[in-house]
Amino acid sequence: MRVLLTNDDGIAAAGIDAMRRALCEVPGVELLVVAPDGNRSATARSITTRRPLWVESVEFDDGTVGYACDGTPVDCVRLTQLGLVDGFFPDVVVSGINHGLNLGDDITYSGTVAAAFEALLLGMPGIAVSQQSTTGELDFRLGESFDFETGAAFAAQIVAELDAVPLAAGTLLNVNVPGRAPAGVAVTRLGKRVYRDALELEDQEHEGRRLFRIYGDANELVDEEGTDIAAVARGFVAVTPIHFDLTDREGMAALEVYDLARLIAPAARDAE
Repeated sequence: MRVLLTNDDGIAAAGIDAMRRALCEVPGVELLVVAPDGNRSATARSITTRRPLWVESVEFDDGTVGYACDGTPVDCVRLTQLGLVDGFFPDVVVSGINHGLNLGDDITYSGTVAAAFEALLLGMPGIAVSQQSTTGELDFRLGESFDFETGAAFAAQIVAELDAVPLAAGTLLNVNVPGRAPAGVAVTRLGKRVYRDALELEDQEHEGRRLFRIYGDANELVDEEGTDIAAVARGFVAVTPIHFDLTDREGMAALEVYDLARLIAPAARDAE
């Protein structure tokens, strides 16, 4: 099995190194690491379209080689799938381990989850893995100390048994690992965060240029049973199956009843 390992914290991050070492122990895995050359957290599904991408080889401490790219996590997946390394076309993409959780609404910002989403679009399974800090915070921005060994071993075992895991086509697994020894594993749905951000003026120059901060640290977690947030808060590994189809089926039915076609004529008149 050919496994592409990437992340959004950068190729030198401790999380991706722990995941790399765990995957190297899985029999039958041919591993390739292609990751950003620095931190690309919260880049979501952004891609680099207006310039070429630099790629350089990086030697790990065990003598194996990976590749660092000056683009985004999604760029790393695309580069590999398009033939960055002759003869290597991945069967699965593992993204992480991220330094901090990716729960609930935050997955839409996450470069870690975005790389796994890209795998789906390219027709292969994706697994995104994120780790809570040892202090047990639920805000991905606040953690400093991490122990990645349990999360790496768990994700590597999923890869080892991937052919037997009942994962529907077009579905990725978003895995969030608690900072303490797990109480078990919970299959969950996405939860809800409510951020209490505020616009704060930090500096102002004479020319009218102003420096604003808009993202604060305080946020509210909706502790709803069955969600990834609730599971991690209770010490469980949260495994959330996610698919890319964003279509609102009920919304389609409602719009079909509403006569949108009648708006064409007024719109055409307004354009004259």
